[in-house]
Amino acid sequence: MTRESQLEAKRPVSASLAGPYGHPFHPILVTVPIGAWVTSLVFDIASHVVHRPGFLTQSSEWLIAVGVIGALLAAMVGFLDLFAIPAGTPAFRTALVHMTLNLLVTAAYVVNFLWRHGDYTGGGSVGIGQLVLSAISVAVLGVSGFLGGRLAYRYGVRVADETTQAEGYTPDHSRASRSAAGMPE
Repeated sequence: MTRESQLEAKRPVSASLAGPYGHPFHPILVTVPIGAWVTSLVFDIASHVVHRPGFLTQSSEWLIAVGVIGALLAAMVGFLDLFAIPAGTPAFRTALVHMTLNLLVTAAYVVNFLWRHGDYTGGGSVGIGQLVLSAISVAVLGVSGFLGGRLAYRYGVRVADETTQAEGYTPDHSRASRSAAGMPE
């Protein structure tokens, strides 16, 4: 991989849509489906523990819906990040697997939402099949999250280059002395 293609993967295809250099929107947006789906799994499990689980069952269904909407928003921005990665590279292959897993998880949660839709009116616990589907989906989401971390932390996709990062590790007194000497910071 050439230095130019490596720097290309750090720059947004569209800063207004994907986030400016060094501040990508995708990692911010993925917190919505991750949080919603993990919490829905906790509610699913809790619905088997409490005496009147209807509120947990209903809440879990809505958390799944919120997660699907958040995942679709994160996917749109993630596609823009994918377009910045040069094809044929390990980063690109990792991104394709990451994307595929996320799309499968989102589809599984759409199925799970439709499967449960309206079931909470009986006030019962979440069905075992629905709970298992949620647990498997969260596990696959964890694998995909690991790959997303690899993209950011190992391959540096949409992460500021090392020169820019070094600014955060320059002691303030050194910056002040350079500034006092008329040197750029």
